[in-house]
Amino acid sequence: MKTFVNNTFRIFVGGLFIFSGLVKLNDPQGTAIKMTEYFQVFAEDFLGLFQYLVPAALPIAFAIIVFEILVGIALLINYNMNLTTKVLLAMIVFFTFLTFYSAYFNKVTDCGCFGDAIPLTPWESFYKDVVLLVMSLWLFVNRKDFVSTFRSLTANSILFFSAIIFTIVGIYAIKHLPYIDFRPYAIGESIPQNMQPAARPIFEYTFLKDGEEIKSREYIQDEGYKYVSNEVINKDESEPKITDYSVESVDGEDATQETFEGIKLLIIIESLEKTDAEAYKGINSLLSRLKPGIEPMVLTAVGPSEFDKFRHQVQLGVPYYFTDHTVLKAMVRSNPGLILVQDGVVKGKWHHNDTPEPSDIHSLID
Repeated sequence: MKTFVNNTFRIFVGGLFIFSGLVKLNDPQGTAIKMTEYFQVFAEDFLGLFQYLVPAALPIAFAIIVFEILVGIALLINYNMNLTTKVLLAMIVFFTFLTFYSAYFNKVTDCGCFGDAIPLTPWESFYKDVVLLVMSLWLFVNRKDFVSTFRSLTANSILFFSAIIFTIVGIYAIKHLPYIDFRPYAIGESIPQNMQPAARPIFEYTFLKDGEEIKSREYIQDEGYKYVSNEVINKDESEPKITDYSVESVDGEDATQETFEGIKLLIIIESLEKTDAEAYKGINSLLSRLKPGIEPMVLTAVGPSEFDKFRHQVQLGVPYYFTDHTVLKAMVRSNPGLILVQDGVVKGKWHHNDTPEPSDIHSLID
């Protein structure tokens, strides 16, 4: 029985670590954004030095992602379980602290444990980590029961080549775009539709009658029923996927609807600090060869005077509009990035390293 529990916990935790790591490896930039949130929270609540880690959020996130996958593989092959279980326990204790702190103080609303693929509430993340903590403690206490599946050279080779392969996979995702886009701005998604709830909210009411708790989807007004509370039981369907998308013109007018009309090639420039100035040569070349009817628009979070100076430097003669930087980061993991939208539907997305040819864009238009 003990052997069964040992192997069940080992395989479950190892598999979950690999799955979690692979989901985040699909989008390292997204994990870096989440790391930045944690650093900023810690800088405010604990030590201001955490603020200096913000510029290094991406390499730190990337290293954690690859390391998480390697720990999962080490568990599956019983690699040096004396060391592996100690590392595992240290990681889980740290993650449990993070998720508890986020949940209790409502600091970071999504831990990013599974990227954008499986969003978890702070308390869901914490409960998940508590379960993993119990399993990790068991594995640590019983670490001497495990025998390595492979000889030392083979096991070391598996981890070494895994590290190389997953590093390459992650770098490619950074240099281009996520392999799978789980966000509501993915190709094929309708932005205006995702700004609307898919269904009306369904309420479940809680009443007390004769000391007994009664739940009902109808509001009971009969005598003897005391109202206690209510909750929406279809939040996933009754809440919009997109709640913060808005576009403002230079004159301060709402231009959100304008981005949904006709064919727009959105040029996303979230900031100037991290933008690739060389990329604008290819973008300008593309814009000069587009057929009529495709309207380019710049969406940026940069201040007007600063951006106006920059666009003259890179000769980007395109109307520009303002959008929150968090929204722009969610829209495309590239700075600059390109998004083709037709009547509000995303038709194509490109990293600036993959700036398309005009024919690529024309072929996507209905």
